[in-house]
Amino acid sequence: MMSAVSGHGRGQVAGRRDPGALVPRLWARCRNSLGHRLARLQSRAWQIGQCAVAAAVAWLLASDVLGHPEPFLAPVAAIVCLGVSYGQRLRRVAEVTVGVALGVGVADLFIAWAGTGVWQITVIVAVAMTVAVLLDAGNLMVTQAAVQSVTVAILLPVAAEGFNRWVDALVGGGVALVAATLVPRAPLRRPREQAARIVRDLGRLLRSAADSVEDGNVDDAVRTLQDARATEAALNDLRTAAREGLDIVRSSPLRRRHRGALRKMAELVVPLDRAMRNTRVLVRRIVTATRAGDIVPDAYLALVDRVAEACDVIAVELTAGRLPVAAREALADIAQQTAILRLQGGLSAAVVLAQVRSIVVDLLQMTGLSAAEARELMPGEPRPRHGTGA
Repeated sequence: MMSAVSGHGRGQVAGRRDPGALVPRLWARCRNSLGHRLARLQSRAWQIGQCAVAAAVAWLLASDVLGHPEPFLAPVAAIVCLGVSYGQRLRRVAEVTVGVALGVGVADLFIAWAGTGVWQITVIVAVAMTVAVLLDAGNLMVTQAAVQSVTVAILLPVAAEGFNRWVDALVGGGVALVAATLVPRAPLRRPREQAARIVRDLGRLLRSAADSVEDGNVDDAVRTLQDARATEAALNDLRTAAREGLDIVRSSPLRRRHRGALRKMAELVVPLDRAMRNTRVLVRRIVTATRAGDIVPDAYLALVDRVAEACDVIAVELTAGRLPVAAREALADIAQQTAILRLQGGLSAAVVLAQVRSIVVDLLQMTGLSAAEARELMPGEPRPRHGTGA
């Protein structure tokens, strides 16, 4: 492990910037950015298509079936209600419909009394938003009330059309409500697929951190820390996917049988988030240890590798749609090993071992155990080395 000291110099040399490598680095960054954007587009393709079709259907119903001459509120309401997110669609339908009705009503009444003009628009918007706020409305309803009042005052200042516009909003909201029940299974798979990717990344980070200590390569350790910090975006995507999945099973009668599985998957978000945070702490300490040439015992690094192997098992189980119970035995054994090992080295070694223990507790909760049950599988603190203090 003394290679960490000599590797410090190698890290400095490897860290020098090569001007000739600037173009490849920029190209790689652009390629990664493009790949991320295309993946995001692919994940939202269904919602985009759903909005487009719902807008057309809402227009068709309002114009051809109900005979309204310019039912522009119908497709607008359908698009706003559906959006490109599966979350809170039922609430959006209600808020948009009520907001449109409120804005149209306020504008029609005021225009019939005072006509249109600059000061009338000021008053109409203020009154519509005030009434919405007094009704304890959400931000979407308040905004819709203001937008629709302006639309009526400027584009369609005909009081006789007020009821038709309100019906158009109902048509758009109704179409959105029906469309919201037609959801593919992909959004229900996304939480576990995203969780599997994060767990797989967690294992990769742990292996990379252990390798950087063994090689004494400061640059590798720093890059691993940067990669670990970049996982926050993936965790945010997982939280969003879990929320959207639960919203889908609540709003779509066709998917309610998946509620139990989605709820269990959503419960994994918290321990996975903690495991990643503890991994960042471990990697940050390894960067410090590698820079200072601190010794981290091989036995501790072997435990890090074993945790990474357990992460691989968890990722496989999640990808297959199963609760990762298969990793529980290996994690429990790692927990036992952390207590059998004697404390060695300095502060960096102690922090690494402590973080391994914390990560194991987090991962045990991902196998379906409660926090208390996971802690019960973690023995007491490791014994101090003979002749040293605790």
